Amino acid sequence: MPDEEPVTMETVGDSRPVPLRDETTSFFWDAAARCRLVVQRCRSCRLMQYPPDVVCNHCQGDDLDHREVSGRGVLYSFAIVERAFHPGFVSHVPYVVALVELDEQAGLRMLTNLVEADPESLTIDMPLEVHFESRGPVTLPQFRPVEVAR
Repeated sequence: MPDEEPVTMETVGDSRPVPLRDETTSFFWDAAARCRLVVQRCRSCRLMQYPPDVVCNHCQGDDLDHREVSGRGVLYSFAIVERAFHPGFVSHVPYVVALVELDEQAGLRMLTNLVEADPESLTIDMPLEVHFESRGPVTLPQFRPVEVAR
């Protein structure tokens, strides 16, 4: 897209990088700040998508709105990160990067971190729920096993 800035990262607080908001993603970050998980939905094909984009990834339509979702899903895939590739993560390894399939739509997946979980106990399709982590000016949706939820 012309004149569109690339998505970049900003470092705040605990020195781990956090995403920067832009015009396309601001609705997502505003909702997360209120501990709500909101994704885009195409008004043409009625499918939801993540991450936010300027057009629908399914039909290429540009009539998009936003829908709050339950924040529940299952573990679709994961990786245990044991080596910090950014200085801000040195004190946080190992950590789990997860692909979570949200309950609202088959194939609607979020790349996120899995928290409050023993990496050795993770299984594909285990039930998860969203958990919000404030990191400086940004609130990040993370996921955790349902049985850990309070």
